[in-house]
Amino acid sequence: MTYQYFAQPQVDAINDSVIGYELLLRQKQSGQWLTPTATTGITVDDQARLIEQAAQQLQLKVGSLSFNVNEPQFLDRRIAQAIIQAQHTIYPINLVLEVTEEPTVHPVTERQLSEQIHYFDDHGIQLSLDDVGTGRNTYEHLEPLLSAVSELKFPLQNFREAHREAEILPALQFWMKTAQQYRLRFILEGVETQADHNFANQLGIPNRQGWYYGKPHPLPDTVLRKER
Repeated sequence: MTYQYFAQPQVDAINDSVIGYELLLRQKQSGQWLTPTATTGITVDDQARLIEQAAQQLQLKVGSLSFNVNEPQFLDRRIAQAIIQAQHTIYPINLVLEVTEEPTVHPVTERQLSEQIHYFDDHGIQLSLDDVGTGRNTYEHLEPLLSAVSELKFPLQNFREAHREAEILPALQFWMKTAQQYRLRFILEGVETQADHNFANQLGIPNRQGWYYGKPHPLPDTVLRKER
């Protein structure tokens, strides 16, 4: 199996600058790079090493790199040590963890998440709450975590896929207000068209991510081959 990180830019569209990259793990299947259905074929130590390699390629261009983990990975102390070591290696670039909603066998409690958020914060690791307003990521579910995280990401694409376009504006305004209240960085995801870009301009949202500003592109020196 062959894995590689792809990077998608996160931009400050008002100032026309790249502020960071989200690292997206891809697996080569039948000649195509696809999102892995599971990450059991690659250890987090390997992923940490790939992050360090990505940082070396991007270190003159960005202030932060976002990295996805599922909830069990987020809570695993051995994995946490590898992530902390990666942060030490790539400093002064900030490593931002995005916790995915990948299905898990054992439920994770809000207390477990909160304790681990503080643990990472003590070691200089920031946390992003992704896909706010969709799936389990309701305000009621996330409210206990808001005082400890650094970033919220609002997903235009999730609302569209669920045919909830009419809810986008009020939901977006709510989460923008929440980010302002808790003094959190706010990123609008899924900006794909000129109309999306204009919409974000009208709302005064500077930080954005989406195909309009750049599709994920491969980082050639982050290839890892694992035996089956």
